[in-house]
Amino acid sequence: MKPHTATLQEFAEAAEAVGRTSKRNEKIRLISELLASLELSDASLAAQYLTGRAFPQHEERVVGVGGASLLRAVAKVAGREGEDLGKIYRKHGDLGNMAEELLRQSHNRGELTLTELAKLFDDLSAARTQVEKDKRLQNGFERSGAADVKYIVKILTGDLRIGSKESLLEEAIAKAFGRKASAVRRANMMLGDIGETLRLAAENRLESATVRLFHPLGFMLANPVETAKDIFLEGQTTEVYIEPKFDGIRAQVHKDATGRVKIYSRTLDEVSEFPELNATLSMLPGEFILDGEILAWRDLKPLPFTQLQSRLGRKQFDFWLKQDIPVKLIAFDLLFDLGELLLDLPLRERRMRLRNLLAAKIDGVEVAETKLCETPEQVAAEFRAALDAGHEGIVAKAIESPYTPGRRGGSWVKLKEPYATLDVVVTAAEYGHGKRHNVLSDVTFAVRDGEQLLNIGKAYSGLTDAEIGEYTTFFLAHTIEDQGFRRIVEPKLVIEVAFNNIQKSRRHESGFALRFPRILRARPDKPVAEIDTLIRVEELFRKQRIGAASFDQER
Repeated sequence: MKPHTATLQEFAEAAEAVGRTSKRNEKIRLISELLASLELSDASLAAQYLTGRAFPQHEERVVGVGGASLLRAVAKVAGREGEDLGKIYRKHGDLGNMAEELLRQSHNRGELTLTELAKLFDDLSAARTQVEKDKRLQNGFERSGAADVKYIVKILTGDLRIGSKESLLEEAIAKAFGRKASAVRRANMMLGDIGETLRLAAENRLESATVRLFHPLGFMLANPVETAKDIFLEGQTTEVYIEPKFDGIRAQVHKDATGRVKIYSRTLDEVSEFPELNATLSMLPGEFILDGEILAWRDLKPLPFTQLQSRLGRKQFDFWLKQDIPVKLIAFDLLFDLGELLLDLPLRERRMRLRNLLAAKIDGVEVAETKLCETPEQVAAEFRAALDAGHEGIVAKAIESPYTPGRRGGSWVKLKEPYATLDVVVTAAEYGHGKRHNVLSDVTFAVRDGEQLLNIGKAYSGLTDAEIGEYTTFFLAHTIEDQGFRRIVEPKLVIEVAFNNIQKSRRHESGFALRFPRILRARPDKPVAEIDTLIRVEELFRKQRIGAASFDQER
């Protein structure tokens, strides 16, 4: 079939077909057939939109349209302004599906092409006022069918919910143009642009892809293990570097020849709260990408993560906060240096080049200390030393391992000291999102303080779908107050929760919050009278600060 220009309606029909099947190979087939049937420019856009992004990942442009704007535009075009649409939203748990239902009766078949959709996204990004954005959005919706609007909304919210992950798109591109999937993955990793990757695949030029500075690469991740012996199981690893398991912010640093520096977090978002690090790193020679961790640091040792957290999310630089909570970048890997991508080199070579790069000592940046270990006994000793120094644990890295962006594997593993858990009682439950939009999956929980129950956290992970369904029935039957999306429930269900640490918080009545809480299990065997107390929380909070400087005392 001769390649043709695509309408948004054709894209929406293909996306619906992809969403209807749960079979990975069938999804790949459907997407590859769509991409192969379109003109190259449209195929590039289709691939981009199937990732759920309006613009390529490497671009800093944003559309700047939130849920409230989308809801206003949908209500306006559907003639439902001023109505309470919450019930329809809760029915779907998805703004795109809600829009389709509202517009299905009043809308004809859409006329937008993918090229015109790209123009709409460009115009939305360029619009300077909310009124202008709303007007452009409404005009776009009026020219689109109900299913088309559904997918415009899904792209703008970044959640297609059809199972078209970027890794699947890479395989579909390989199939569509007869290329190796590994070559497509590598090109896309370096470019951060699935549409441009498709163009190179179509033109058989994947090998021409080069690293694009200021496009963050995926981070290599470590698998958790229970004991030091697990690191050496079945002879897979014989020598490892041991590093402290830092409790900070994972950071990927990009620097070009002009001295421009950007730091990216594990979510691939730019970190801008530590300008002193950017200034220091800009003085290093050459172009490079390095991997490391930002820590709050004072008197030769790390401060708790809760102190570092005080510097996050601030739009304006606070000079005095910088003095109160100094930071340090601990670098532990080098991914790109002097025009050469280093991912395939063994770790020992990457570390040597990293040490050469940072040979001249500069304030606020240093190379992570490592110990070469060959036995579980050596690893266990380093583990205890790391805990005594105030770290979370250790990371063990095989010295011959390559750097695999975005993956967990046996080459890097982490060993952490088990932290205490808490028995708490559920006090509120909220409806979830996506496939959990009709179940009460997000629970708020409390500890005891005498006769009072004081909330201390919220969790939505750890229970199976069957358990969530069972507890939804329970919560509905024991609702004290129906707040729409949220229900205050009778404090009857006791659960055990795990967490990374405890921090001070004004959000909860307890004065504390659990960091990264997850539900381990329900405790129907335990009465509410026996859940953990605020005194126990305070004890754990004091315990976790041992080995780290007390920020309050220093002030």
